[in-house]
Amino acid sequence: MSYLEHFELKEQPFRLTPDPDFLYWSKQHARAKAYMESTIWLADGFVVITGEIGSGKTTLLQSFLAELDEDVVYAVVSQTQLTPTQFLQAVLTEFGFKPFNKRKVELLDMLNMFLIEQYSNGKKVVLVVDEAQNLTRKVLEEIRLMSGIETHKEKVLRIILAGQPELKGTLDSDNLRQLVQRVRLRFHIGPLDSREMREYINHRASVAGREGGDLFHDDAFDIIHRYSGGVPRLINTLCDTALLCAFADEKHAVGAEDIMSAVTELNWKEHESNTGLYDKLQQVSDQLAANDTSNVTQIEVRSDGDRLSVQTFPKGRIIVGRSPDNEIYIKSKFVSRHHAQIVTDDEGCVIEDLNSTNGVFMGERQVKKHRLRSGDVVTTGVHELVYTDLRKEETGSLETLEEVLPEEDDEASVVGE
Repeated sequence: MSYLEHFELKEQPFRLTPDPDFLYWSKQHARAKAYMESTIWLADGFVVITGEIGSGKTTLLQSFLAELDEDVVYAVVSQTQLTPTQFLQAVLTEFGFKPFNKRKVELLDMLNMFLIEQYSNGKKVVLVVDEAQNLTRKVLEEIRLMSGIETHKEKVLRIILAGQPELKGTLDSDNLRQLVQRVRLRFHIGPLDSREMREYINHRASVAGREGGDLFHDDAFDIIHRYSGGVPRLINTLCDTALLCAFADEKHAVGAEDIMSAVTELNWKEHESNTGLYDKLQQVSDQLAANDTSNVTQIEVRSDGDRLSVQTFPKGRIIVGRSPDNEIYIKSKFVSRHHAQIVTDDEGCVIEDLNSTNGVFMGERQVKKHRLRSGDVVTTGVHELVYTDLRKEETGSLETLEEVLPEEDDEASVVGE
């Protein structure tokens, strides 16, 4: 009897090759895909997705690309250790050109003409760069310039950069500040927690043909998480090896003993996320977060005059919608999955409609993009969002004190003399 027949499987559930059919939609993966989808309906869409090795970025990209409509033209570049000229050649090759033996200025002209032509034909163009952590600063600067190609109405190239965590550090360097200003959304995919990991394993087993969620015993999951750290690729490696161990012993399900046998064969130690040092660092991080006073934006959610929630946020981007992965979650049929975004920076705060079904309103006026002032009330469906700029609140308190104190200070000054 074969390995698959033994476990009542139709195919291998824990292969390392990316396969969108096996993609498990954790909260993080759903959020990352929503950000990628936003590039299609935002004319200046530029998204950066980062994640640990084996976190599922490439599978996520494949799932996103497989669902694109016919009016979307895309190029995928995954070989990224290139010079700027080689990178332009790689992009044009993906779009169907033969761009070799040409000067850089000719390559840029070819790309410009192609993008304008696609725009004229009603097409949307997306450039996806995988393994973007390997891009040099010169190539990243080239991407910045490419993102600026536009008609008299709008930009014509959407861009998605996906890479390992080092990409975050590269983008945050001072000499790439102009590129980062072009980026609309950034998201980091972290490891799965224990519950998600169990769902992930059972999901893959089910897709492979084993129904009932009984391929792994309950006592196996904690050990899998301890040694994999919740990283999907490591989970796959450990589970696949454990299945072979169980098959060799003629077992029909995997238990804790089989996981430990696989750990021994792989010569693994506990994942770094489960060490005491990590826990101490996490405690320090949590304490710093608890003491953080950097929140500058307050959003109060109301419905029919009742206050439903009040949340505060630091500078950055907040997504509002009925999907639970949003920062502001509104459970309503009148609110789109990702309805609007609120962006706060040193200049102030702006709300922008994310192509929602029912729109964003300031009073009776529907707005696509609007700069908010403290106290503004935004309507989304039957809900209201009341915006408060906490920086203004603090300033207002100080001004009130200054109005009261001057005379008292003068008197004290006279007594002191």
